[in-house]
Parts: sequence; C-alpha cells; structure tokens
Amino acid sequence: MDSLKQAVLAYTSRHANSHGMAITPVPGLRMMCLEAPSGELHSVYKPLICLVLQGAKRLIVGNEERVFSTGQSVLVSADMPVIGRVVQASRYEPYLAIAVELEMATLRELTAHIGSPRPRRPSEMPTLFAVDTEAALLNCASRLMHLLDRPEAAPLLSPGIMRELHYWLLSGPHSTALRALADPDSHASRLAAAIAILRAEYRSRVSVERLAAEAGMSLSSFHKHFKHMTSLTPGQYQKRLRLVEARRLMLDEGASATSAAFEVGYESVSQFTRDYGRLFQAPPKRDVLRGRKPAEHRPSPLAVPIMA
Repeated sequence: MDSLKQAVLAYTSRHANSHGMAITPVPGLRMMCLEAPSGELHSVYKPLICLVLQGAKRLIVGNEERVFSTGQSVLVSADMPVIGRVVQASRYEPYLAIAVELEMATLRELTAHIGSPRPRRPSEMPTLFAVDTEAALLNCASRLMHLLDRPEAAPLLSPGIMRELHYWLLSGPHSTALRALADPDSHASRLAAAIAILRAEYRSRVSVERLAAEAGMSLSSFHKHFKHMTSLTPGQYQKRLRLVEARRLMLDEGASATSAAFEVGYESVSQFTRDYGRLFQAPPKRDVLRGRKPAEHRPSPLAVPIMA
C-alpha cells in the first residue's frame, strides 16, 4: 500500500483543489489528500467505492453516520447527498483516499454472468458500509494510478481494469448491496431511474408523479422508499442538489449569490439565502468567504465539481 499512498500524494500535490480533491483523466477515478482535519464538505455522490489508505473520515449518508479509517473500503450504494469531514489527518500522515465511481452497465453484465441470489429487502439494505479492503481492490487501484503516467495507454487499458475491479467487488463482502443495485427490479435500481431525472433536471420543476412513474411505483410507495433510501423527500433532494451546485459555482467560478441562485433554478434570492443558511450554517457571502480562505497544509487549488 505504501507505493499507492506515494502515488496519491504525488498526484494530489499537483492537481487537488482547496478541499484536497483531485479528479483524473481516467473516467470515474478521483482521490483526496488533506493534511489537517477538515470542516464539513457537502457533496452529491454517485454510487462509488472509496479506499481509505490513511487517516479517517466521518460520513453522513441519509440516516447513517460512520467513521471510516485506514485499510477500509467504503461503499456508497446509491446516488446520495453526503456530508463528509476528515477527522484524522496531519502534515506527516495526511488523509489519503481513492474513489472509483461504479458503472451500472458493468455491474449488470457481470451480475448476469455470476448469478444473483435473491436480494435482501430494502429495509435490510444499508446505503453506506465498509469492510476491510481486499488485496485485489488495491491491486486494481494501483494499476489505475499507474495509467496516470501513461495517458496514451489509459483509453485502452482502464476499461479492463475497471471491469476487473467490479468483478472483485461483486465477489466480495460488498456483493449483496451491489447485486441489489444491479437488479433492475430492485427498489434501489428503480429509484435510481427517478434520481437520474432529478440530477439531470434539478434546475426545473419535476413532478413527483413523473418520478413515481419512472420508478414504476405508486405515489405512496415511491415516497416511502425514496425517503427510506435517502432520508429526504424528492423535493428536499432536489433542493440539496441545487444548493450544492450553487456553492460550487460561487466557490470555484466566482459567481455571486444572486447569479448562482438563478442558475440552479431558484426564483427568489431571499428563499435561496434562507435555504442556503439552513444547510451550510451561514449565509452565502459569509460561507464563500470562509471557504476561499487559504488553509495551511492544503494542496494548491484547482476547480473541480463538488457534485461527483
């Protein structure tokens, strides 16, 4: 694991933003390095696997809150608003992690080949959990990182490595949750179709009736399962998408609160300000000034989307 940690340190020192996050040219691969405990970072994750290489981080996803530390792999099994805070990091032992977004098409194809046992009921299915990272996953991550130094090879080799990584995930402790996600008849998969609409059209008014129809559920069933999985109503979920994107526009692109509010679909700046303050515990201008302050032991900034 030491060589993998050194690779993450080297890449993030050149490419991480002020939150310590760095995207890469390899699709779905990103990483984080922070040399001090952080404040809360609000994001919207796609389903992903995160390998914690060093340090510890607290994540709040829906109604679940867990601290994950060195040597664990964390699965977020649905499109979820996430609140993260690095709780263990120092200049000499920074927090280091690699995240890989999951590819639904690959999961479904491999699940069909492997065979899928009957998934657990939604009430038994965690949205967030971690296990000790298996050597096969670290090996795949190392080979993906190696491709960053060989950009000409990445388009040819990364799909095969990603496919192998998904196979090991489906064969390991994360298997049950991933197979349920890959099952087109599962609640998780059906809700994912509705969430895809919210993510794509978060600036616009989206009727709950349309979302329920996309998920193939009655209105009452859709509300119940959506709230169970995300801890939010569809309206609250869409509002979270808007606010996270507005914050990114202000922090990374220098947008004013007014322009950010209208850009993400708000019709009232005063309503935007109230909603923003409730989520981020500060009005937009103060929060952005706080977020733009240079922090010690952080890599040099590079704007990357927070909505990952």
